[in-house]
Amino acid sequence: MIMKTIYLGLTALMLLLMPMAGFAAGNANQEIATAATHAKMAANAADTATAIMHFHHVINCLVGPKGKQFDADAGNPCNGMGNGAMNDVAQKSLEHAKLQHALTLAEQALHADKLETTQQYAARISEALKGVHNGN
Repeated sequence: MIMKTIYLGLTALMLLLMPMAGFAAGNANQEIATAATHAKMAANAADTATAIMHFHHVINCLVGPKGKQFDADAGNPCNGMGNGAMNDVAQKSLEHAKLQHALTLAEQALHADKLETTQQYAARISEALKGVHNGN
């Protein structure tokens, strides 16, 4: 009787935790999609200041609010989605490596001084994020 109660309790706990695991994966996917959207917004920006604002958004979605590169003053379009896409995927995964590449590009893009240069960076960031999803 005790074993049956323990088994039922563990089964119930697993059923409760399974949706949470799926929710965490959804967070990374949402953060990645939002970062990609902001890379596209940077590509379509009318001026460098607007493009750079969107690069900050890309960075914030990738590193999350606890990341050292996070800029609270720039705003966080991924607020409430998770801990930053790079924190919400496995650290030693292909997804993480691709996100790290996109982050490096976005950090470099912050120093662009011409609209054409921001558009080039935006295209490279979009390409780096293309097809990245949390498959774990």
